[in-house]
Amino acid sequence: MAAHHKSTAAGEAAEPAKVTDWRKEEKHHKHMEQLAQLGAVAAGAYAVHEKHKAKKDPDHAHSHKIKEGVAAAVAIGSAGFAFHEHHEKKDAKKHRRHGHYAH
Repeated sequence: MAAHHKSTAAGEAAEPAKVTDWRKEEKHHKHMEQLAQLGAVAAGAYAVHEKHKAKKDPDHAHSHKIKEGVAAAVAIGSAGFAFHEHHEKKDAKKHRRHGHYAH
């Protein structure tokens, strides 16, 4: 009797469907969200620090303003990533509650 497996172009058996552990996914996205929030706060604090340095050290104000701008951009990017991870966490929670097992 012939095997009833899907085969790939090379003639090998296809992988079985991946089963997702949604609780583990939810926890992963929660941790990533928290790390991104921490990064946003740290980068924002550094931007404020550099802004203060620019006022106190007029000889090197340009350097401090550049560092402030970079830190502000990092803070915005990190906050955006935290927002993304928040929604990924919500999706994983929804899948877990509704009993979805494969993605």
